[in-house]
Amino acid sequence: MSAVQREDYHEYESQFEDDPRPRRSDKKSRPKRASQQLAHGIVIRARGHHYDVETTPASEADGAEHVRICEVRGRLLQERSRDTLVAVGDRVWVLPEGDNKGLIERVDERRSVLSRQHPGESRPAEDVILANPDQALVVFAAAKPEPHLRMLDRFLVIAEANELPAVICVNKIELTGEDAARTIFGMYERIGYAVLYTSAKLHTGIDALREMLTDRITVVAGPSGVGKSSLINALHPALHLREGDLRDFMDKGRHTTRAAQLYRMPFGDASYVADTPGIRELGLYEIDAANLPFYFREMAAYLHECRYPGCTHDHEPGCAVRAAVTRGEIAEERYASYLRLLQGEE
Repeated sequence: MSAVQREDYHEYESQFEDDPRPRRSDKKSRPKRASQQLAHGIVIRARGHHYDVETTPASEADGAEHVRICEVRGRLLQERSRDTLVAVGDRVWVLPEGDNKGLIERVDERRSVLSRQHPGESRPAEDVILANPDQALVVFAAAKPEPHLRMLDRFLVIAEANELPAVICVNKIELTGEDAARTIFGMYERIGYAVLYTSAKLHTGIDALREMLTDRITVVAGPSGVGKSSLINALHPALHLREGDLRDFMDKGRHTTRAAQLYRMPFGDASYVADTPGIRELGLYEIDAANLPFYFREMAAYLHECRYPGCTHDHEPGCAVRAAVTRGEIAEERYASYLRLLQGEE
């Protein structure tokens, strides 16, 4: 357990030690919370009202992880709002019960979220698909399948809208050569995205990918057939992922659940890969058209130079963005993607 976790634990425990009020006896005669060691952990899977939590007990000096099937304590349930109470990726404090069960006593404040407006709710309600992600890894193939850059732009817009740093991974470069792959994806490097060129088959670029994922929670996204599972197997062969195990985020017919799952990677102290279908379910319906230009990072320098406030950068005279496209300062392909998304096209 880290020094920060120990400090959080003792602060949490002290609130019970200093409270002189008598507490009701538990019907199941559970030991008092203050007399037990709470375990700090991360939610790695959600299954209805049950959560798999990978914990590091405060009482274990060796810091060994242990997965417990947990429920949320009733007190927390009473305090819940329409927003998601517990999500995959949440850091939580667990009261152990037996060898493999526990109660979630507290949820730490989230640093970041991948979320959307809760479906079916007319009032504001946050549906958290993944808590505390550090970045998105967007995987495309250099060939087979041919790269669909408008789909890539869609993923990047979703990441930008969720304030989630994005890394682009171009796999299967053995089919085209790295130089050919760079001619296609190089424009993303020029506008500031990190782009990795890999071959899971030849184990090319795997060390750089491992470094990029170390001690981060990474959401993996990308179309079917680009080699997401092959890359993860190259990083962690013991997982033995079959082709398609990391779900295809754009294949809308396959998903019947939005539940995420974390896989721990065998490098670093806190390296996880998040498998979640939710990133494609976000769509763009909740993104205001007025904000869309801000999610194309190369447009940012021109947005306040247009002649008219509220310029859509589509047809208005005196548009600084369209002028930048004409001068070659903004790639025509990216501008075309912007227009399609602005008009609600796939």
